[in-house]
Amino acid sequence: MSSDLWTTRAELYRDSEAHREGADLELFVQWATGAGTALDVATGGGHVARRLREAGVEVVTSDPAPGMQPDVICRAEHLPFADGAFDVVACRIAAHHFEDVGAAVAEMARVSGGLVLVSDNLFVSSEGEQADRLRDPTHVRNYSEVEWRRFFAGAGLRIEHAVRLVHSVAFEPWLERTGCVGEEAGRVRALLADRVEDGRLALPRIVLNGAK
Repeated sequence: MSSDLWTTRAELYRDSEAHREGADLELFVQWATGAGTALDVATGGGHVARRLREAGVEVVTSDPAPGMQPDVICRAEHLPFADGAFDVVACRIAAHHFEDVGAAVAEMARVSGGLVLVSDNLFVSSEGEQADRLRDPTHVRNYSEVEWRRFFAGAGLRIEHAVRLVHSVAFEPWLERTGCVGEEAGRVRALLADRVEDGRLALPRIVLNGAK
């Protein structure tokens, strides 16, 4: 993932309706209630950190892109924190950009003293993956629930909750946020036509709560 590219997108993601709210974000806040400290991995627009701070949690943010203004600039696969440094480690709508999701989940488990919370879009089809890569070349891959369970098991995490939901986003702003226009945008529209209704794209998503 190009940190320079994400730096240019930073303000768009801070203002993004699709990222600013959602049922998965509400679950994160619910599950983190009572925690003293949290790490927000690949914080992006900072929406997880904002909501957890509002709930009284002390949050450190990390991201590889300086423009996202994280507390610590680092990749999810290499978190420069001590074992068990945080009560909760959270990562929302970012793992599909990671080069090695298994390594990232293992790192999140290592620096967590208790809970690891992850939310990300689910694999739907090869056409869906093609559309995601056309829209955003930094997209690596979405994963299935079975794959996510393997990542958590491989990191020594016991899944306490696995919630599947559908996140609806305004389709055209979703395209514009990554600068996808012209012919490529047309190809994305064609590939995802069966998932768009009334101008909104349905994004199947999984939200996981893993305990050490």
